[in-house]
Amino acid sequence: MFHRLAFAAIALTAAAACNGEDSAATQPVAEAPVAPAPAITPTPAPSPLPAGTPVAGTPFASAAIADFDAPWAMTFLPDRRMLVTEKAGQMLLVAADGAARRTIATVAVDSAGQGGLMDVVLAPDFATSKRVYFSYSAAGQGGKGVVLARGTLSGVTGDEQLTGIETLYRATPLVTGDGHYSGRIAFSPDGQYLFFTNGERQKFTPAQDKSGSLGKVLRLTPDGKPAANNPLAAQGFLPEVWSYGHRNLLGIAFDPAGNLWEQEMGPKGGDEVNLILPSRNYGWPNVSNGSNYDGTDIPDHAPGDGYEAPKVWWNPVISPGGLMIYSGDLFPQFKGDAFIGGLSSQSLVRVDLNGTNASKGDQWPLDARIREVEQGPDGAIYVLEDGGSSRGRLLRLTPMA
Repeated sequence: MFHRLAFAAIALTAAAACNGEDSAATQPVAEAPVAPAPAITPTPAPSPLPAGTPVAGTPFASAAIADFDAPWAMTFLPDRRMLVTEKAGQMLLVAADGAARRTIATVAVDSAGQGGLMDVVLAPDFATSKRVYFSYSAAGQGGKGVVLARGTLSGVTGDEQLTGIETLYRATPLVTGDGHYSGRIAFSPDGQYLFFTNGERQKFTPAQDKSGSLGKVLRLTPDGKPAANNPLAAQGFLPEVWSYGHRNLLGIAFDPAGNLWEQEMGPKGGDEVNLILPSRNYGWPNVSNGSNYDGTDIPDHAPGDGYEAPKVWWNPVISPGGLMIYSGDLFPQFKGDAFIGGLSSQSLVRVDLNGTNASKGDQWPLDARIREVEQGPDGAIYVLEDGGSSRGRLLRLTPMA
């Protein structure tokens, strides 16, 4: 029976497998009386960002902003500074120009294989709440799983820390192995719901199992509880499940019209972009446009098979990592399109979105495994190289002059 794990404590201490992917909150503590806070020091203006160097075969000029140790995800603060997660468990607050950084939290993660400190997003009401949501992999009784947590960015500007960290949700069941955690986070446009991806952990059949969260997209409240009226609960699924039959979901994002898009890694072939609809079964492991690694066939998606087919799929694979829907003005020709980081393909991939339909766009070589792609406040496209166990750069992509 599923048991809700409410705000469990996590310790604040301190890639190549399928398709080329990577081979507790503290208990509340009574606060001491607080002295009057010093005046907030304005964030220093960042240095001008370096001009980019044209990248052959692409429309981009690329400038390296910073280097990190195996970065996984990033997000921008309203003042253009960045939060960046590193695989080993560090969450960094980085200056807008990349020239300075501070560790604001170190989370006890299980970083073996594809594990680590994963996604990071701001709460929809961050301007007032200062809440930051993140995911990570952790070991527990019986195995490992992905965790959803949040904290508050506290302190005067330039001296912030992530405090009050609390666990909101843990994937079930915990299983052995170090792969397919997923752990991507997206808030609905109205801010009422949090969508959280749980990979099937390289175990195949949990994606179809009603009794667990593995291989599913979940719809939660911002407090990590099952959202009301999720449609699969009446069919015996966990009440938080929104869709199922997924493999390794490494990107999820809403477009301006409110459509929810997701990308996931297929097996040997069959990487997918899906339009996520409530209660739909996306087929894994019963159908896929790829094959098993042992060479055995998997039936392809076919009309009338009862499964929701991908809008776009790739074979050979791109090994998708990270997903962003572009809305900026710096690249007006790409407004409304999806951008995906390519790991084994070492590329940036564009997908044309047209309402609820999608088609392949461009695939630009970047000569590095791309783990994350984000839109900056300036409309530039920022990508994080996946360094595996070594370093990875943050690149700012702007139009070629």
